[in-house]
Amino acid sequence: MPTDSTLPPAEAIAFQDLLAFAAHGIASRVLGKTNGGSATIFTFEKGQSLSEHTAPFDALVFILEGEMTLTVGGEPIMAGAGTATRMPANVPHALDANERTRMLLVMLREPRDTAAAGEKIPLPRKREA
Repeated sequence: MPTDSTLPPAEAIAFQDLLAFAAHGIASRVLGKTNGGSATIFTFEKGQSLSEHTAPFDALVFILEGEMTLTVGGEPIMAGAGTATRMPANVPHALDANERTRMLLVMLREPRDTAAAGEKIPLPRKREA
């Protein structure tokens, strides 16, 4: 397994080999970082969470295994393995692991003033059962 924090070039590594689960906690590892953004893999034990916070740029969450509840703009979103979710800039969001979960977080670090750009921030729609 690689020992530095970034992903080595020209090498295919299984997600599970990039970062182990931390007993009763959350672990993370930066896979790559530039001025334009970063990619970080996280592992969460069941019941672990990140409290509500905001960021001045969009973030993409890819659930690689497990299941999380992502709360974006006050609306809960069930995100299971194989799903992707965009968390818009400046919208409060939180993450709760419903089970042992591995996720990839991609931060898109170009700050945006969505109000100045005239973009309305779309909040999640409730899905019908």
